[in-house]
Amino acid sequence: MKFLAKWVIVCLLATGYANGQTYEELIGQSYDHLDKGDLPAAEESLKAAMRLEPANPYNYALLTNLGTIQRRQGKTEEAILSYTTALSRQPDNELILENRASLYAETGEHEKALADYTSLLLLNPDNQDALYNRGLIHVRKKDFLSAEIDFDKILEVNEKSVHGRLGHAILEKMRGNYDESERIYNYLIGELPREWPLYESRADLYFLMGKNGRAMADINKLFVETPPNAALYILRGKVKLAQYERESAVKDFLTAKEMGYDPAIADELIRMAK
Repeated sequence: MKFLAKWVIVCLLATGYANGQTYEELIGQSYDHLDKGDLPAAEESLKAAMRLEPANPYNYALLTNLGTIQRRQGKTEEAILSYTTALSRQPDNELILENRASLYAETGEHEKALADYTSLLLLNPDNQDALYNRGLIHVRKKDFLSAEIDFDKILEVNEKSVHGRLGHAILEKMRGNYDESERIYNYLIGELPREWPLYESRADLYFLMGKNGRAMADINKLFVETPPNAALYILRGKVKLAQYERESAVKDFLTAKEMGYDPAIADELIRMAK
């Protein structure tokens, strides 16, 4: 999620487009509000600027910023509308496509995300982030061949890419090729020992392999080195449950639920543990 408004101000001044200070001031005010953490005020400043000059050709950038501010406030539908309106003015803008695609993926709109990432890759076939994220969607859809093509392309563009290898580790795990997935995770962690998300992914793999001692070792390291998220509590609870530590597992599931994890899943795990 990236902002464009400061760049817009520079362009306006450089091109002499600005007829008065008010439009520019409103954009500047939005950044002042952002610096203070006042997202609603920043949102209103951008809307006011666009109301003042609705035909301004740089409004696509303000719409992009607006979408990101709305996204940060949890206003998902409004953010999608802002990104979509921005794209109607700049249909080939890679930044806007990337923002909307990631938001679609975040909200579970995987087909729409897939369409946006595909459009992005038509514009820039070597975009590694888009290849990785589209590959993950293919994995989710169990379209393993398409996922493999995307991850291979990343490594073709950048043979040292962590995302390319991580994509293959996730893919092999989903295919059930656990030994190959473990080999890749071990390599990545050996090269990047402080990339903590790798440990969580490997711990999940170890859990699937029934290597609960190794899974717990990775999880314990994460609890020491990073603030644990809800998913990590769920994973630790599953490992504890597999080790017949039912009471402790329930505590982890309850903590995850309190942190915002899907209550239906958390409740089912709690039921299983009792």
